[in-house]
Amino acid sequence: MALDFLKKSDNKEQDIVEDDFVELDAQMHEGEDEIVIRAVTLEEFADVENAQDHLRDDHIVWINIAPLKNHNMADLKRAVKRLKKTVKNINGDMAGVDENWIVACPGYATIARSDEVEDTA
Repeated sequence: MALDFLKKSDNKEQDIVEDDFVELDAQMHEGEDEIVIRAVTLEEFADVENAQDHLRDDHIVWINIAPLKNHNMADLKRAVKRLKKTVKNINGDMAGVDENWIVACPGYATIARSDEVEDTA
């Protein structure tokens, strides 16, 4: 019997034979393993909705804010505030890359800030 090793025995060190085990095939996750990165340009305030939609779809989004910054600074501040709320709601992360770009990501990713990067050399 294959389960004989479970029976009580006087021998304290009972050898378990490999034939007593059954090998099971591990099933891989069949979901989408693809990471999507999008680029969005904010020409006007309404363009922020496109970036929000991509974030809600679990895409990493690079956002070019230069056109809106040069056109209307008040709209840019409103757009960034909306993006911050969306990122917070999806447990994501957002950071300014330079004065013209913002990167935002959903909860499965985090942004390494320059002070957090370890020296590997």
